[in-house]
Amino acid sequence: MADTGTQTPRERYRAHIRAEIRERAWEQIATAGASALSLNAIAKQMGMSGPALYRYCAGRDELITELVREAYRSLADTFHATAASESGTDPAAPAAALAHALRGWALDDPQRYFLVYGTPVPGYHAPDDVSGIASEIMTTLLDAYAASPPDGPEALRRALTFWTRLHGLLSLELAGHFTGMDVDPALMFAAELDDLPPRRRDPHRGH
Repeated sequence: MADTGTQTPRERYRAHIRAEIRERAWEQIATAGASALSLNAIAKQMGMSGPALYRYCAGRDELITELVREAYRSLADTFHATAASESGTDPAAPAAALAHALRGWALDDPQRYFLVYGTPVPGYHAPDDVSGIASEIMTTLLDAYAASPPDGPEALRRALTFWTRLHGLLSLELAGHFTGMDVDPALMFAAELDDLPPRRRDPHRGH
């Protein structure tokens, strides 16, 4: 984020308008989904013309990229904070802590979760830097879960099993598929953690 103390009034105004555009976009996504995102509708809500809004945002894909980048960055920061707070605990604890942090992050804002882990937006392709943040998230998971080095194929397989099964449960929960069932999603999530492939201890790291 830019230091507002070094920005000119024009730059501060532009940053304010872009922040409001993102806020309106999130509201729109919560109502109708990312595929229905409309810059013209956002312009109308803000009391601007379409051409005036395009002076602050080049198009739908640029706006989606900002939102995706914001969502991934938020999860990456959540993971980093969780991993740091869990350092020095039981070797199996950080992965479980990351899993619960993921669920808390998703429940806090389901539409943000679905934007990055739900159905892809038709016609949209994320730029490389967005993929880099997603890779950063996976690296944090590998560091916490894998006993072998992060690039070990067996470590990667176990971490991906961990990742995909948790996302499967989260996606079902957030989409409301457990509604009406006599189940507690939080207990199911905890049971899934217990049932996942165990993290193997590295004999070279001592006991």
